[in-house]
Amino acid sequence: VQLQAFGGGLVQVGGSLRLSCIAAGFILDYYDVGWFRQAPGKEREGVSCISGSGGSTYHADSVTGRFTISRDNAKNTVYLQMNSLKPEDTAVYYCARTGNNCNWNRIIGSWGQGTQLTVSS
Repeated sequence: VQLQAFGGGLVQVGGSLRLSCIAAGFILDYYDVGWFRQAPGKEREGVSCISGSGGSTYHADSVTGRFTISRDNAKNTVYLQMNSLKPEDTAVYYCARTGNNCNWNRIIGSWGQGTQLTVSS
């Protein structure tokens, strides 16, 4: 099981960007999906997560109020809307299925393609 992240790029401080997470070969409905990021020299960390129904969302403290996670099951896609971007948001962003109840300490499957976000000051 792999999910692929798309939509990264170069953005100025304070800017916005939306990432997309697409599942290839299987249906994302009913599965909790998380966004993760890994900055150079740092461990990968959980950023946001959304339940299979979309009824529950979770965000790391560092992005609360700036990032919004959503999903469109008809398009088999999960999104991460990122606003008020900061240089410390610079990282490679990944998405993956998580354990139950958006347990982002556990992912299901392997890491897929990530997408680079660079926030310039």
